[in-house]
Amino acid sequence: MFEPEIADIRFGTGLSPSIAPPASVADMLSGLTGPDAMAARFPIESFDEFRPRITAFNLARRTRNKNRGTPVGDKADKERKALVKSARSAYADFFRNALLRRIHTETGLRERLAFFWGDHFTAHGKVMIIKWSTSPYIESAIRPHITGKFEDLLIAAVTHPLMLHYLDQNISIGPNSPAGKRAQKKGQTKGLNENLAREVLELHTLGVGGPYSQDDVRQLAELFTGMTYNKEGAFNFNKNLAEPGAETVLGSAYGSDTAQVEDIHAALRALARHPVTARHIASKLARHFISDTPDPALIAAMETAYLDNDGALMPVYEAMLTHPASWQTTAQNVKLPLDFIATALRALEINDQYLGRTREKELRNALYIPLQIMGQPWEKPTGPDGWPEENNHWITPQFMAARLQWALAAPQALRRTLPDPRAFASAALGNRLPQDVRFAAEAAENRWEGIALVLSSPAFQRQ
Repeated sequence: MFEPEIADIRFGTGLSPSIAPPASVADMLSGLTGPDAMAARFPIESFDEFRPRITAFNLARRTRNKNRGTPVGDKADKERKALVKSARSAYADFFRNALLRRIHTETGLRERLAFFWGDHFTAHGKVMIIKWSTSPYIESAIRPHITGKFEDLLIAAVTHPLMLHYLDQNISIGPNSPAGKRAQKKGQTKGLNENLAREVLELHTLGVGGPYSQDDVRQLAELFTGMTYNKEGAFNFNKNLAEPGAETVLGSAYGSDTAQVEDIHAALRALARHPVTARHIASKLARHFISDTPDPALIAAMETAYLDNDGALMPVYEAMLTHPASWQTTAQNVKLPLDFIATALRALEINDQYLGRTREKELRNALYIPLQIMGQPWEKPTGPDGWPEENNHWITPQFMAARLQWALAAPQALRRTLPDPRAFASAALGNRLPQDVRFAAEAAENRWEGIALVLSSPAFQRQ
């Protein structure tokens, strides 16, 4: 059932006039485990590389506040503003390079999976400097683990400083911990925060409606106490915050009077290996890549691959890519706005010679703001559950009008010389080019109108 063009459109980053689609499922899978050429060519800072920005900003802010109105305070304020400008510029580069990876990649499935898992483990900063660190978080906690075991990916994401910050785990204190008891004596209200525990059970592993209770949430939240980060933004396990004693989650006990991070890892590994987690992950992957209502047999095959291989993800991907339901010729899913823009850029061959020279303001106007108007501001989902997968969320008059407006305006702004619409239609849609879209491209009065008609067509909007 394998079809190269469907492979690039449904599981990759779209067809390219100059980059051939994969020749087989084996090629797609080997591309995941081979060298990460796009990360090397279009680098994005790791979180450890980004962290000094956070440290320097916090120091400058404290110095400014302590010495406000003095030369020392003024100098610190200038340093703080310079750090903000530098981080914002780096964020623009992260955005630029994320798109360039999709435009140039020969292994589109890697880029799609990195996005999928980054969305599954949604986390972003809520204040200055750290709010621009989502790409470094994905580069460090997500991308290296997308071909390993789910439990390793789960641990890397859940214990990452950005996740702890995003879900307020850093302020969670065990009621009977040394810090908790001191707070009680002082009459303070500091205490347990259940955000991270709830999302781990509800979103990351078992799923909504999974076999857990409110008591499981609380017990897991108590087990998670102690996980925080230091002033440099690095992970830190603080035993003074940790609830002593064992905690029982889904009937299994973890921990002892001496709190340690290894007990948290053990609980996360058990959740990752749970059969309900297998079904949740299989279902979510199938919905993302195939259809809002995927074939139950496809989900069952992926679930079996997950359980038979202790949560190893490569067999799950293989089960998805070798199942007939994945290769139905009729496209079911509407592209998310990021996929729509990225596949258009790839079809237009908007390369690094343009994007690499584009100033931050131009990049924002041509690509960043349109994504916002289409309903998907880059790396900023409205909640920890990430972006909606359902087609009806994205097919609205407002969002579709935004796509049409971008299709009409962006190609002219992004390329000095546009391709012939007839050639572009064939390059962008291949064998899936409908006759009416071909006719529209041929009949267009000028190149930009013809290209806009192709980009706004239902055939291009779907995967």
